[in-house]
Amino acid sequence: MTDKTNLKHFFHPATNRTVMIPIDHGTLLPVPGLEDTGALIEELKPYCDGFIVNLGVARAFQKELTGKGVVLRTDTGNTCVENSNADGSFRIYGIDEAKAVGAHALMNMTFPGHPREMANLIDCADLIAECLNEPHPIMLESLPYGLGKSWDYSPEKIHFSIRLGCELGADVVKTAYPGDKEAFARAVDEAYVPVVILGGAASSDPEGLLRDVADAISVGAAGIAIGRNVWQSPDPVKMAKALHAIVHENAGADEAVKLLS
Repeated sequence: MTDKTNLKHFFHPATNRTVMIPIDHGTLLPVPGLEDTGALIEELKPYCDGFIVNLGVARAFQKELTGKGVVLRTDTGNTCVENSNADGSFRIYGIDEAKAVGAHALMNMTFPGHPREMANLIDCADLIAECLNEPHPIMLESLPYGLGKSWDYSPEKIHFSIRLGCELGADVVKTAYPGDKEAFARAVDEAYVPVVILGGAASSDPEGLLRDVADAISVGAAGIAIGRNVWQSPDPVKMAKALHAIVHENAGADEAVKLLS
């Protein structure tokens, strides 16, 4: 594999793990919690290694993002607008745009089982091929069938989604934690690139989220990419501190929960 030197912007050398905060939701749905994006970035910077952003945020908040890894989302999909005619993920940006805004990495959705699976996989493969000789790593957010269909995130389907991302050539795979430590451990052991877990929609059970993160880290996850469960939580800084403690300080779930109070 080509040396993806930009991985150093995301994976802490002491732990070889990462805390990423996605704030890339604004092309798809209303985003309460991102009203003052620049201030939020500054507030969370001490407790994360990088941010996942759309092109507009990467351009508008370069000063605030300085010093952190920046992942450019290269695709978009169905918006919340009624009668949206989008159908799943489709790629809109690539390496030229990433370089133009100073992004260190790129990320695209991968939806195995989606009706537009073939077009989606071609988008991902083209992006990876485009960046083979670049220092920019590619993260594939690989989820069975469709974004947010958590009932479809069985251990078996998550396992395949991780493997698919690896086989396509991703440098990092982002996926859901299926709630089964043993099954997830097997999937991560089989993967030959780092696997990070997402958070999904804001949860009414923050303690449960922290326990899932701790479980995933304990069986080999290389970190997290959690957005709404941070910046839509009652106290985003406390949640970011708690997640950072689990990922980079080996805190247990009970210890991390105390940081929320």
